[in-house]
Amino acid sequence: MFETLEVDIQGRIGTLYLNRPERLNALSTLALEELAAAARWFDTQSEVRAVIVGGRGRAFSAGADLDGFPAMTDQGVREAADTGRIMADALEEMRAVTIAAIQGWCVGGGLVLAAACDLRVAADSARFSIPEIDLGIPLAWGGIPRLVREIGPALTKELVITCREFDPAEAKAAGFLNRVVAEDELDDTAMALAEQVACRPALPVAATKRHTNAVTAQMVGTMRAWSDADSLIAGLLDPECNAARAAYAKARGR
Repeated sequence: MFETLEVDIQGRIGTLYLNRPERLNALSTLALEELAAAARWFDTQSEVRAVIVGGRGRAFSAGADLDGFPAMTDQGVREAADTGRIMADALEEMRAVTIAAIQGWCVGGGLVLAAACDLRVAADSARFSIPEIDLGIPLAWGGIPRLVREIGPALTKELVITCREFDPAEAKAAGFLNRVVAEDELDDTAMALAEQVACRPALPVAATKRHTNAVTAQMVGTMRAWSDADSLIAGLLDPECNAARAAYAKARGR
């Protein structure tokens, strides 16, 4: 059904796993398109009330796969640049409650994917970073309003501008995570939380999700993120940004 995802349903609980472990689940344009399609598919499965979102292998997601991004001269470059926003919106608008289960690295666009989920649990060994500015591009895909919503404007500015790594303890203290558990307890914890959601009456659960999202949408304006694609393209064209991206790759032996 999907090339980059592993999707399953067991009773009232679905699972949606990024399945490119050899690439640390980097988010290619195809992966983003398939995530959006999977979100819409789950909405046709009326019995599903909770969906666990995770990544196979050593990482939740290493972020955007810039190696697979179209050349600036390609006709579909703007559409490709907007694919991440469409993905995040589709995940956030799902009828079912989504639970991100985070292990290993959760980087950049992967963190935006997690932020688009309703609830988040992480292994205590997980690590987070938002390296986009070091790569010479802005954080796109609606990442800024979602981070402001979850952790506030001051910490959003610090983490995005400095690109520093942070751990699950800081992420939980900031309000980004619901729970932090030992790595070998992550899957069971995510499933237990999904079961707690799935056993509740569907109507008030859905109403709570929609009401909360409606309130926060008015606060942070996620609808304005349509212009993120243009900022992303500008960063890919800017000479200073290109130099920063080359320095980043060289420092990491790429």
